[in-house]
Amino acid sequence: MKHLLASTLFILTVNSLTAQTNVRLSNPIMAEVLDGDFVSEDYAGGMRIDDPQEITEWLNDEISADTLKKLVLEIASFGNRNTGADTVSNTWGMGAARRWAKSVFDDYARRVNGRLLTGYVDFDADVCGMSAHRNMIAVLPGYAPEEHGIILIEGHIDSRCEDPCDIDCIAQGVEDNATGTALVMELARVMSQLSFKHTMVFMCTTGEEQGLIGADAMALYAQERNLPIKAVLNNDVIGGIICGATSSPPSCPGENLIDSTQVRIFSSGGGSVHKQLARYVKLQYGDMLIDEAKVPMNISIMSAEDRTGRGGDHIPFRRRGFPAIRFTSAHEHGNANPTPGYTDRQHSHRDVAGVDLDGDGMVDSFFVDFNYLRRNATINANAAAMISRAPVTPDFEVFRTDNFDILLRIYDSLDYDNYLVSVRQTGTEWDTLIQTTEREVLLPFSTGGIRFISVASVDSAGVESCFGQEEFARTTSTEDLIGLSSKIELMQNVPNPFDEATYINVLLKEEVPHDEALLRIFDHTGREIKRDYLDLKLGLNEYLFRHGYNRAGTYYYGLWIDGEKVDVKSMIFAY
Repeated sequence: MKHLLASTLFILTVNSLTAQTNVRLSNPIMAEVLDGDFVSEDYAGGMRIDDPQEITEWLNDEISADTLKKLVLEIASFGNRNTGADTVSNTWGMGAARRWAKSVFDDYARRVNGRLLTGYVDFDADVCGMSAHRNMIAVLPGYAPEEHGIILIEGHIDSRCEDPCDIDCIAQGVEDNATGTALVMELARVMSQLSFKHTMVFMCTTGEEQGLIGADAMALYAQERNLPIKAVLNNDVIGGIICGATSSPPSCPGENLIDSTQVRIFSSGGGSVHKQLARYVKLQYGDMLIDEAKVPMNISIMSAEDRTGRGGDHIPFRRRGFPAIRFTSAHEHGNANPTPGYTDRQHSHRDVAGVDLDGDGMVDSFFVDFNYLRRNATINANAAAMISRAPVTPDFEVFRTDNFDILLRIYDSLDYDNYLVSVRQTGTEWDTLIQTTEREVLLPFSTGGIRFISVASVDSAGVESCFGQEEFARTTSTEDLIGLSSKIELMQNVPNPFDEATYINVLLKEEVPHDEALLRIFDHTGREIKRDYLDLKLGLNEYLFRHGYNRAGTYYYGLWIDGEKVDVKSMIFAY
């Protein structure tokens, strides 16, 4: 293979006050499958394609822009999908929308002779005057329960207007998030026709707009049941291509500009399993899909977990220890903060499918590009398929040697004997990928500094495992450091130069009793623009600095321990 806004404050407030309780699955057989308690023969019959490239080609051919369009317009037709909206009507409100979504999943299940299990994730929470809520869920059992793993693809179905609990307004929520819901449903239709090693879960959540509540209910269930979730792929605001006047950074550069060939992936951390999952998705796109695509896509690995002041349904899973990422359009129409004078579509009654130009009552010009949405759906499907058939991730260690070398040791009890080593230095993406059949590898470098290293196994078909959390090693000596700097190191920010956000790492080499660890950010004049108190733990500590869309140029950051300066370094904001 080749190689903080008002709406956000509301969300945080609600989330802090709302506790999801009594989380259960409406379908007991589905619960058994998620626990790994099933016989694969009971769900046989799907096409099992062994060649990974053929899987990719089949998915790319089957995912339909026309079907996505039909689903988006149907979702929008329910008028108001607020979490607290009507549950009795068959044509309006959350109840009608979720019963329709369940019926679509049921239809897909009939088409594959019951191999797809459908139901609800029921839970109790006080949201906008409603106490009982449901996520819609479809489960495709894997063919290898003895190697039980779960891949979850999700998008929230709920919508909102300017008031987050307005249940009477027109809240079609087309970009946010009929697009993500349609993507999930289309993948359930297409992928249920195949057979995968690991179990696939397709979930349409509720309560996202009031604090990620539906996703948190499922994450809680998964944690309590110790479900082996290998990846969570969250899709939110994933089909629009037009830039709004107030789009949240890091986002689009100007109102009404168009981008239909880029998608952003947000994830937590710099070297975490979440960021590694994002990089893996991009790797698989380049390996498997880009040559099949009529319109190649640019996948941007973002530094931060989400846009400034924003959040999504991947976060509850990350908080509970599951690898989780978010797919979002390159361009968003607004910052979702509908204060007076706000004219963008997101989080407003204006988030509709498009405009009627000729007055015939039909939308002529769409705000969503359904071919773009199809391409994003295919990226999701390809990643999920490769994760499902991927080998096991090996353990490894890295050691600094003399000069600029790093010694890598790989521990592989399954004897794959073929590995891919990732190396990263200053950016959000890997700088180098090195293929090797050795379990002890000397990595020579021509310059000094910090290197972040990880390893994937590669199977006989050339598919890589997911990469483990990065470890770091230094290719230059620091033995001449004295005082605090010999125990605490302020490392160079990554990425550098950076766009909107960057990670500042502090390495605590040994325990240092202290009362206060202060990180200070300065502009080029020496004026302090931000300060934060850090809770330092032994090992590598990551701090995310969000610069926003402020003045470009050179900035400085420094670390003080109980008033004593450890170090000051420079960084470049180059947006």
